[in-house]
Amino acid sequence: MDNRQAIGSWLSGPRAAAEDMGADFGHRGMRLGLPEAGPGSIAPLGRRFGAVFVDWGLCLLIAYGLFANGDREAAGNWALGIFLVLSVLTIGTVGFTPGKRLLGLRVVAEDGGRLGTGRVLVRSVLLSLAIPALIWDRDGRGLHDRLARAVQVRI
Repeated sequence: MDNRQAIGSWLSGPRAAAEDMGADFGHRGMRLGLPEAGPGSIAPLGRRFGAVFVDWGLCLLIAYGLFANGDREAAGNWALGIFLVLSVLTIGTVGFTPGKRLLGLRVVAEDGGRLGTGRVLVRSVLLSLAIPALIWDRDGRGLHDRLARAVQVRI
C-alpha cells in the first residue's frame, strides 16, 4: 500500500483517506439523532450564511436609518449592536431571525427543544464575534452553536 493513500493527499484530506479505508462517518447530524435530509436535518452552510447576510443587511438598514445620522462608520457599529439584540430577542422567542425564517431555518437545542435564555445569550454574543461561527465540528455546527448546545435545522 502506498503511504500517500494512508494519510490522504493534501487535496482529499485525511477524512477522504479514512473513508477510502472503510471508516464510516455517517451523515451530518447523525450523532445528534437528526435525519439526513428534509425537515429537522442540519441546515446547509449556504443557507446559514445567506440568513446571516439577510439579517446583517436588515440591521445595517435600521442602523443607518434610525441611529447613524448618515454616518456610514457609525452605522456599522450600531448594526452590530442591533444584530446582537435582534438575535437574542428573535431566537429566544420564536427560534429564528428574519433571515433564518426567510431561508427556512430554525435554531433549536440539541435535544430538539427551545433554547433557554442563557444559551441564546451565549450563542448570540459568540456569533457577534464572528470567529466562533467560522470554526465547525464534523456535524457542520459552528463553535457558537456547539458551546450553546444548539443546532440549526431546516424547517
